[in-house]
Amino acid sequence: MRRKLVAANWKMNGSSAANAQWIAAWRSVASTCDTVVCAPFVYLPQVGAGLAGTGTDLGAQNLSEQAPGAFTGEVAGEMLLDVGCRWVIVGHSERRAMYGETNELVAKKAARAIALGLRPIVCVGETLSERDAGRTLDVVAAQVAAVLAQCSVAKLAAGALAYEPVWAIGTGRTATPAQAQEVQAAIRAQLAAADATAAQQLRILYGGSVKPGNAAELFAQPDIDGGLIGGASLVAADFAAICAAAK
Repeated sequence: MRRKLVAANWKMNGSSAANAQWIAAWRSVASTCDTVVCAPFVYLPQVGAGLAGTGTDLGAQNLSEQAPGAFTGEVAGEMLLDVGCRWVIVGHSERRAMYGETNELVAKKAARAIALGLRPIVCVGETLSERDAGRTLDVVAAQVAAVLAQCSVAKLAAGALAYEPVWAIGTGRTATPAQAQEVQAAIRAQLAAADATAAQQLRILYGGSVKPGNAAELFAQPDIDGGLIGGASLVAADFAAICAAAK
């Protein structure tokens, strides 16, 4: 049985003082599922030190597909490992839409993470126009296929996939449990066509305006194995409530 995973994506938020307050609140909570906090690069050492002993893993929000070298402004996976990261988000829709990350680049980043022993959380999802055009399953399948061209399902199973409909990220709109389950079941079927055993082991998360009030119903779906939580993860009590829903 797949153990639920709930990951916090703080995005470009935080400060030394705010992080310390969040960590203090989080340390008073006993989580009942696997948890990860993906903080901005500059705060990774602080957050990692604060999470020590809590059972919560440290994650980053991106990595370079390149080995260390002359790539100004980039952050190598080796550096993430050096500061204690175990997880890294790859291909978030904001990276795809705002910074031009293609399916192929996302796949290279996932492969780089896996090669280094980092656990990628590979994000896929459709825009509102793609959903309205009835292209959701085709768009997501193409995103997944690009990753499978670089990484086996068995290797991906060390990390996770995250289905995040772009139209539901930070908008207050959420895919219904049935809508999310339909896409996540299709993703698992696509994975199973390549490796049925590993497909049953790989955790597929849902992200997109997940809150304490809707988390339990979403997480009850058979192919939703937890969540990638954005805005709600900035409040430790809300993130804890979402983790409790995963129980």
